[in-house]
Amino acid sequence: MRFQTFLLATISLAVSINAYWLEDITHQGVAPFAGSGYSVFRNVKDFGAKGDGVTDDTAAITAALNTPDNRCLQGCASTTTKPAVVYFPSGTYVISSSLVPPYFTQLVGDPNDRPVLKATANFQGFGLIDGNPYYTENLNWVSTNVFYRQMRNFVIDTTGIAPATAATGIHWPTSQATSLINIEFNMPTDASTVHVGLFIESGSGGFMSDLTFNGGATGASMGNQQYTMRNLVFNNCQTAIIQLWNWGWTYIGLQINNCQKGIDISAGGSDSLDVGSITVIDSTFKDTPVGIITAAGSGSQPATAASIILENLNLNNVPVAVQGPSGTVLAGGSTTIAAWGSGHQYAPSGPDTLQGTITANNRPTSLLGDGGNYYFRSKPQYENLAASDIVSARSSGAKGDASTDDTAALQSAINSAASGGKVLFLDHGIYKVTSTLSIPAGSKIVGEGYPIIVASGATFGDMNNPKPLLQVGSNSGDAGQVEFSDFVVGTQGPAPGATLIEWNLASSAGTPSGMWDVHARVGGFQGSQFTVAECLKQPGSGTIDSNCIGAYMLMHITSQATNLYMENTWLWTADHDIEDSTNTQITVYSGRGLLIESTVGNFWLLGTAVEHNHLYNYQLAGTKNIFASMLQTETPYYQPTPNAIEPFPVVTALQDPDFTASCSGVSGNCANSWGLRIVDSSDVFIYGAGHYSFFNNYSTDCSTVDAGENCQSRIVSIEGSSSNINVYALNTIGSLSMIDHDGTSVAKWQDNVNVFPANVILYRTG
Repeated sequence: MRFQTFLLATISLAVSINAYWLEDITHQGVAPFAGSGYSVFRNVKDFGAKGDGVTDDTAAITAALNTPDNRCLQGCASTTTKPAVVYFPSGTYVISSSLVPPYFTQLVGDPNDRPVLKATANFQGFGLIDGNPYYTENLNWVSTNVFYRQMRNFVIDTTGIAPATAATGIHWPTSQATSLINIEFNMPTDASTVHVGLFIESGSGGFMSDLTFNGGATGASMGNQQYTMRNLVFNNCQTAIIQLWNWGWTYIGLQINNCQKGIDISAGGSDSLDVGSITVIDSTFKDTPVGIITAAGSGSQPATAASIILENLNLNNVPVAVQGPSGTVLAGGSTTIAAWGSGHQYAPSGPDTLQGTITANNRPTSLLGDGGNYYFRSKPQYENLAASDIVSARSSGAKGDASTDDTAALQSAINSAASGGKVLFLDHGIYKVTSTLSIPAGSKIVGEGYPIIVASGATFGDMNNPKPLLQVGSNSGDAGQVEFSDFVVGTQGPAPGATLIEWNLASSAGTPSGMWDVHARVGGFQGSQFTVAECLKQPGSGTIDSNCIGAYMLMHITSQATNLYMENTWLWTADHDIEDSTNTQITVYSGRGLLIESTVGNFWLLGTAVEHNHLYNYQLAGTKNIFASMLQTETPYYQPTPNAIEPFPVVTALQDPDFTASCSGVSGNCANSWGLRIVDSSDVFIYGAGHYSFFNNYSTDCSTVDAGENCQSRIVSIEGSSSNINVYALNTIGSLSMIDHDGTSVAKWQDNVNVFPANVILYRTG
């Protein structure tokens, strides 16, 4: 008996140590507008799933996804009011039809022992996970409005389906603030296989990382406006990647091993190319006959479509690096391609047609990780921690009910977790805060299903005396490290003096701070007080409703801050009401997007987007050593009525753009928000960017080639003593000028027509 007791205790201890803390903690997240008794967190085993590799768990998992009342599925445009985190403990879950996550759902597996979703032989459906189903001939959700979803830590297994039977692992047409992370796709390797691991046909992404594709006809078949994808591995696929269409796509750390074809960008053929561009860096292709297949060649259309940038691409037994319609464009072998490009270049003048070797970017060592590659770090999931290492915000007294002032309770929880070396778990909720929250060095904050902290009240009411919602480090240059993941910041009611995140921290080069899946959302959701009811768009009216001024600035990285890594961060001032049944457009004003004015530099922006801010979306001022992949912006839909001159006055201390002065003599809609503005900065390395202006006072008549791409006059500006600015794969829409340097247009859209945007594959200031 003593031995049995000891054995049981030992087994119990082992289980408790190995269990992922997310499974063990008490879950008490609240959804303030979902009704009483609503549960945010669901463990599929609580709904009857077995995970034993035998039982059909489809019905049980579907119940976990959909309870109550299907949440937001067929006929529901979108909502933030009914979130869910659906957790899968380790095990093998047999499914016989597609699992369809409703809107605003996160699927999370145990990262210590990833659960397997295994299809039965007679599986029915479009994807083991169907992220946007076809109930009719159209996708259920408008793919460009599918936000705030995530799937991580799974194995997707279609090997039980006959190789010659069509099968898809994940169907994922989505947009910003979404991600697939740490997922393995296992498919048959038989020559007859037609299986596809990942299928995307539309959307406006986005970010994915740490995906492995084994076998199949195609690892990933994808079409979307833009993406950053990092650390994707393809083993023994017939074709690793088929690009169905895109505007721009950045691959970082791509590995293609023993595939027949690497990346196929030939869609549409030479007369009507569908792929805008691809950028491939820090990658390895091995034992693959053809690395990249393109249909672009002499006379192909559009003129700049299928543009390519390769930088630091290692080839090992890859006979042809790039194959065109007439044969080899770039020979391969076993070598490293330092840098090569195809498309239009401005270095700094142009356009010049480029197809050949280029000078690789001279990368600052401070931006590098192992082997001369750019530094990266995958989102920490703290999988080695125990439940006792987690501090709950709600257990610390915060309510998250959208009405209680949670300032004191949250500050206490933040301080307690940091001083104790623990992780603060921000249980789902809407946390109203009425004064600045101070985030000390050592803080680690993780959200549950994208909770939101909202600035509210008089403290944030004066644009002449702005205050931060989150202040990371008390003073610019304070030393230390902070890690944020999986939560949102925003405002509740008018907040013309709110800076949502002020980043002061100076982290060491060896241990940068990080933000993963952390977003800003100003307006457009229940609890924000900026919805259709309060801020319905008023086309043709230049009157500014002071009750719809939502923020002063979304994020400010101050002068002495340094070493911050940002991955999949979307800073969004809402253009529409997510809760509205037709996603009706609204007018909400935010003064500034992301400002980096660190004189120290060293920042990584992977898969970030900043949208609908009044003066600018991205501004780099007096900074240096910036790495960015696929920046994405949209100009506010209401501009130029009103234009960017009111209501936010020029603040010279922030180096704000002065449109009154700079627009003198410029024709068209000049006083519109900058997509990207670089002032007095150096050593900037941008690997893909999409700066879009779709609207002129809510009309899209201005943004097509036929209309003359005249929504605004200018969209990217480089000014002052800026030097060594390097931009690969710049896409613009709706702007007459693609790039301005000190007030003079350098590149015009009509010289660089692409699939829908205009594209410059290489721009350098020198």
